[in-house]
Amino acid sequence: MGNKEQTFQKIIEVAYVMFAEKGFEKTSLAMIAAEVGISKPAIYYYFQSKDQLITYLFDELYKVIQQDVAVDYKELSRVNFKEELLELGYKSIEAQGKDPYFNKIFNQYVLLAARDESYKKQLVELETSFLTSFVEVLQYGVELGVLEDTPTIEAKAQMLALVYDNIGNFMLTGNQLDYRAIWKEAVHSVIQGGEDGNKR
Repeated sequence: MGNKEQTFQKIIEVAYVMFAEKGFEKTSLAMIAAEVGISKPAIYYYFQSKDQLITYLFDELYKVIQQDVAVDYKELSRVNFKEELLELGYKSIEAQGKDPYFNKIFNQYVLLAARDESYKKQLVELETSFLTSFVEVLQYGVELGVLEDTPTIEAKAQMLALVYDNIGNFMLTGNQLDYRAIWKEAVHSVIQGGEDGNKR
């Protein structure tokens, strides 16, 4: 990796932490540049404005969130469906435990969306795709015969999505709850019978 690529990556890493800890308004490009160890004029080589940097980080977070709930349907079967659904939540809990900044910076974008229509639109699209992905997973569970095709299947999927999302919010506040057990209970409330999830 060349010096320019290393500096670019360092800017992203520093901005990610500073925006999460201090917020967008209280963080300047000059502060980021100083932390990176470059001059303020030098940072403009990489980002023409703070808004451009904020947008870049949002696009990256958008991709991460979409990947987190992406499910490879080829890997799902009647036997492993519940296990894979449990693992989806467990991976998210583990990842958020390792990255205390993720939800903090995402909440900054939620605040930004309250006054910026373009961010609001993108967050709505992200939220919709997030909910849709859970609906699609449970509908596939119906096809596999793991779940019954009931009128409440969409509501069950949305409940799982809300639990999944709110676990991250509670972790952000520092509440020491058994998040794996909470996710497990949510999954088991949706999927009655099947493989014994107590193995996890």
